[in-house]
Amino acid sequence: MSAEYATFGLAPATRAGGLLADGDYQVHRDFVDFVVDGRPLLFRLSDLDAVSPLASDVPPSLFTAQVQGLLLETEAPLPAGRYIVYGCPECEDLACGAVTAVIERDGEDFIWRDFAWQTGEHADLELNGYHGLGPFRFRGTEYRTALASLLDGDVPGARRRVLLIGARVALLARLAAALRTIGVGADIAHDADGVPADELRGYGAVVFGRSVSAGERDAVRRAFAGAGVDVPCVDGFAPVVPLLVAQTEQALERGPRDRRRLTELTAAGDAAELEVTSSCRVRLTAYRIDRLSRTHIRDLFDGVLEPGRHRVPLDGRAVKGEAYLVARTGGTVLVTEVAR
Repeated sequence: MSAEYATFGLAPATRAGGLLADGDYQVHRDFVDFVVDGRPLLFRLSDLDAVSPLASDVPPSLFTAQVQGLLLETEAPLPAGRYIVYGCPECEDLACGAVTAVIERDGEDFIWRDFAWQTGEHADLELNGYHGLGPFRFRGTEYRTALASLLDGDVPGARRRVLLIGARVALLARLAAALRTIGVGADIAHDADGVPADELRGYGAVVFGRSVSAGERDAVRRAFAGAGVDVPCVDGFAPVVPLLVAQTEQALERGPRDRRRLTELTAAGDAAELEVTSSCRVRLTAYRIDRLSRTHIRDLFDGVLEPGRHRVPLDGRAVKGEAYLVARTGGTVLVTEVAR
């Protein structure tokens, strides 16, 4: 098989969860992504909401089986030596569609080739093949070392639990329920006094309600600092659960900037500006609070953007008064206030 050598690595990745404008929700998933020539392989697939088979929330035995499959220590799960590279983040059912590829040995090397979108037992390469993707030849030592490290317990993970601080118990209870629905654990407290350091280290973010004073916020930050935890703290923009969920997801994204598709979101007046690092689908949603404290939600944009900076016009009625924007890709969520 003729294919140029490519480097192979692994990196932690996230499929961001959230409550959507239509009332539906998508589940938060942490997984290990494949990095080819220094770039996440998923980024080469512009309009794909998917996770690799190496998800952190699957049973250990299944995770081990997936790694062994990629090492070709077990039989391929699909005909013609095909393996699932990315699958549905909600159910992982092949019927929902998956990116598959042939994985084979050539001497000491491992080769990934014939990538395709597959929904049944057999892949139609002519109709559904990713003809510009691969083949990739990986040096055996590098490939085996990266995957074998996962079997040794070196699994890149994320703290998927958040601490909610505030006095409005009803709002925090709704927020906690929403976070748990999408797969993020949440606890509610008035402060962090007396919480053991080991417990504080289990949180990936802290969310403050708007009623929490500056002094109380500083006390919580000191408690985490004393436990040796550098935890992002979220100042809730408004008492709107989907908006707070989006802010929480943004805080839980800990990957480096060059591993994110969506890197910037600003909004002022009649336009929003976004920056993306690779071709991807972006959804932009507005949350407006009117003078009677009612929330109005409106989808403003849903489309594929190419790498670079983009200006998206805003409907003045959708962002009148107090308003916020949420931009979402498969792996990143950004939230901003609409400046006046």
